[in-house]
Amino acid sequence: MQQSNYLFFTTTCEQALDFYTQCGLGKVVELIRHGTDGIPLRNEAMRGKIMHAKFEGPGVLFYASDNDDAEPMRGSAHILMTDSREQTDQLFERLSQGANVTTPLGVQPWGDYFGKLTDQFGVQWMFNCSL
Repeated sequence: MQQSNYLFFTTTCEQALDFYTQCGLGKVVELIRHGTDGIPLRNEAMRGKIMHAKFEGPGVLFYASDNDDAEPMRGSAHILMTDSREQTDQLFERLSQGANVTTPLGVQPWGDYFGKLTDQFGVQWMFNCSL
């Protein structure tokens, strides 16, 4: 058994996955689009949008898609457990482009280097590095 997150976007899944690739988190390894290859299409506006994608990188695995009935993201966050402050700083800086930083990176009362943000696509990310 393995638990993974599934992110639902309305129409920005492809842009989000491209952004996460540029940030160095990994890449799309599986992709199916609405209305192609015999996939049914309920809404013409969704044609060509991502119906299902698998995103993988070192220590990263999640799924994502566009859904015209998707609800805004809330109540869940990806947590990246990083190996060094340098790696944490780099990823935080990259993902913070257009983001709302809710907890700036810093040493927290529990002793770890931690920060939190909501990216430009509404996905929450937490970064934790044990010192």
